[in-house]
Amino acid sequence: MTRKATRISQLQDDALNFDQAINVLTRSTQNHSKKHFTFIDLFAGIGGFHLAASQNGGKCLMACEIDKAAKQTYLANHQVPEFVEDITKIDVKNIPSHDLLCAGFPCQPFSQAGFKKGFNDIRGTLFFYIAEIIRVKKPKAFFLENVRHLLNHDDGKTLAKIKQVLEELGYSCFYKVVKASDFGLPQYRPRLFIIGFKNKNIQFEFPEKILLTTTMSDIFGKPCSRSIGFTLRVGGRGSKIDDRRNWDRYLVDGMEYKIQTIDGLKMMGFPADFKFPVSKTQSMKQLGNSVAVPAISKTIEAIARYL
Repeated sequence: MTRKATRISQLQDDALNFDQAINVLTRSTQNHSKKHFTFIDLFAGIGGFHLAASQNGGKCLMACEIDKAAKQTYLANHQVPEFVEDITKIDVKNIPSHDLLCAGFPCQPFSQAGFKKGFNDIRGTLFFYIAEIIRVKKPKAFFLENVRHLLNHDDGKTLAKIKQVLEELGYSCFYKVVKASDFGLPQYRPRLFIIGFKNKNIQFEFPEKILLTTTMSDIFGKPCSRSIGFTLRVGGRGSKIDDRRNWDRYLVDGMEYKIQTIDGLKMMGFPADFKFPVSKTQSMKQLGNSVAVPAISKTIEAIARYL
């Protein structure tokens, strides 16, 4: 058992609640000797990257999110000196210099024509705007997040193109599918993490998994029929509990229960006092679009050692 897994077990022995355990997962390694760094937050959603980076000594210099409701939630919870809505309208030269570029970018199909033109072949995709920022601003590192299906999209050609472009820009490229359940949250939520450094001599290693010791019963505070929860999604709410498409209904303490925002916050590793100045429907949509904070935080902790 790893030292980190032992720490969480000790927390349970000390009768700390679920929120306190998550705080340890995302904040326990912080200390005064931690090196500070700057970052920008692209396709920012409600700020899962912002929260995780801040927990590791990061200072956000700019955020970008086109969804107005998500922007409202982001600004209700995070302070940032500059917020831009549309990444396609950014003058890259005006973006502040930064150490780490973070982006949970949408995956768009890449052109099949040619497919050997490197940087020029990605024009017209949203990834192009990330690549252009990297090309001009030359951050020390980047952290990109996407759905796991990007790994095999178009028989792996899409990821191969992304990797090719990043390497042509002078960066290393490491990638791995990481689950929320790898870092203390009882939700699988597999996502593809792509990490790169300007210094190609850096031999980056993804953080070790943490033994999962919490269940959906800890989320609800009552016995639940499932140990690990369904991945939070954006749409498709309201399916019957026995429907294969169901993801928001559970059998809790012997009764059917529909997941609420407070439950979603716990499943994603957000603090209990996180604010949603939007409707319940919007808050669940925003959580479904967000990132699992402890998984992002532990990965940024590993990245920050080299910044």
